[in-house]
Amino acid sequence: MKHKKTLELLSAYTLLSLLLNLSTACSNGQVSSKHVQTTTTDTITTFVLPEIPAMLNSPELRADYLAKHYWDNVNFADTNYIHHPEVTEQAWVNFIEILRLTSSSTSDTALKKLFAQAEKEKKCYMYLTSLADKYLYDPNSPMRNEELYISVLDAILKSPAMSDTDKIRPQARRKLAQKNRIGTKALDFIYMLANGKQSSLYNVKAPYTLLFINNPGCNACSETIEALKSSPSICRATAQKSLKILSIYPDADLVEWKRHLSDFPKEWINGYDKKQTIEQQNLYDLKAIPTLYLLDKDKTVLLKDATSAEIEEYLKKNIKKQ
Repeated sequence: MKHKKTLELLSAYTLLSLLLNLSTACSNGQVSSKHVQTTTTDTITTFVLPEIPAMLNSPELRADYLAKHYWDNVNFADTNYIHHPEVTEQAWVNFIEILRLTSSSTSDTALKKLFAQAEKEKKCYMYLTSLADKYLYDPNSPMRNEELYISVLDAILKSPAMSDTDKIRPQARRKLAQKNRIGTKALDFIYMLANGKQSSLYNVKAPYTLLFINNPGCNACSETIEALKSSPSICRATAQKSLKILSIYPDADLVEWKRHLSDFPKEWINGYDKKQTIEQQNLYDLKAIPTLYLLDKDKTVLLKDATSAEIEEYLKKNIKKQ
């Protein structure tokens, strides 16, 4: 994990406790928290939370209000905030954790409001974009979240603080993020089997399809293969024929691919992208390998860039034992 050791994620329990008790603490001028402290004298060395109205008496309402007003006490014209990551970067981490407790519309509104506030000073604006890249986009981030990152990209692309040159990379990322988004149809492609037969993603017929794009032999890929093979829900769904696993090799070194064919269970469909269409046409975001997509019978994306544990949990909840 690349994040600084001083930056810690608030647990769901801590967040809920904060939301339940925050209005009382704020009305007294104090908030007791390991991660967030408030003061009225120094907004550079501490982070001042907004006061939540007492009438908002549920965690959901408090989370909604806190998300939308989280940065109200920050003066984004002051570039000193950039030099205090122990304050601002920790505040960002906690902010993202709070967004996870809110609806998609609230998180979208909160992020766009934040970036609009930061337009007062471009250095602060660029600092926020770097935090978004680090925590929401970087494949090594445990907080990676494409839906939240899309809100950030949309804010950047509409911002007068950013030049056309500044927007080139966000435009490319936004276009790629839209592909195979949760709730949309996965893009079809042709693949080849080791025996020379050809087929396509949409020819895989099953209630669920697990698309597993990987490079055999890489450590992360090997770990994911073992995790999928040992998952009770995945094994049960495969045995019940409720799930088919399509493993795809997107690169050109077929010697390496064939050398690792025995690593995969025989019941999996194991193919390769002969024309490297996936990579060359950017059909799927391959910034991180391996990547997993769970699709329904119509090839609508249910989970995107998911972990084996997330796949396990989804199937456990949605496929009945036989």
